Amino acid sequence: MLTVHIAVAKVNRVTAVDSSDTLETIERPGGGFSVVLVDGQGSGRGAKTLSNLVTNRAISLLKDGARDGAVARAVHDYLYTYRMGQVAATLNILSVDFVSGTILMSRNNPTPFFVLTPQGLHDYNEPAEPIGLYAMTRPVITEHPVEPYTYIVMFTDGLLRAGEQFGEDIELINYLSRWPADEGREPEVLTETLLRRALELDRGQPSDDISIVTLAILPDQEPSHIRRLRLSVPFEQSGARG
Repeated sequence: MLTVHIAVAKVNRVTAVDSSDTLETIERPGGGFSVVLVDGQGSGRGAKTLSNLVTNRAISLLKDGARDGAVARAVHDYLYTYRMGQVAATLNILSVDFVSGTILMSRNNPTPFFVLTPQGLHDYNEPAEPIGLYAMTRPVITEHPVEPYTYIVMFTDGLLRAGEQFGEDIELINYLSRWPADEGREPEVLTETLLRRALELDRGQPSDDISIVTLAILPDQEPSHIRRLRLSVPFEQSGARG
């Protein structure tokens, strides 16, 4: 038996209250899971509102059973019409489809994503346009088999920009190429390591919002039909109640 593991880590840019990144995960009506990651243009409350708008639209269509590529096109058309081509957002839809036995990535994001297997690292960096700006924008769609020891890593551009303000480079390809996919480590380890490295390069003060998602297909050492979800979110109280 194989198990799908999804690990997420997010951090806002320094001094930012609202992140321009929004991420949602849903169970697909035909079986499987989808992760939607959106980075809205700009920063602050306006960018957060935009990314929420796009994410909610995509999630609604996926829940209705629409295919990922069709969802990406429909969300683009909606944003392009709604904001008249004046606002952009990046969009990634990462899905594990139990019906077809495949992993799908629908990408409207210039930032690449990576697939790690025991055979090595593959960098998917084909040109892809954000949604919302041009009438005929389409997603770049890739498909991968659901196989053990497969890791998919996607992220917003804040990860690639880590260290840029200090003249440093995260050298993501070099790091990921050394990841021991055949050891079956939990995706949380990879996700947290990448985020920690980014924060080190930014001296603890990220210049952009960073979101990282790692999806892993791993053998289940003790087969079980139990599903689990763990969430950890900091909450800062605005003040004590009187």
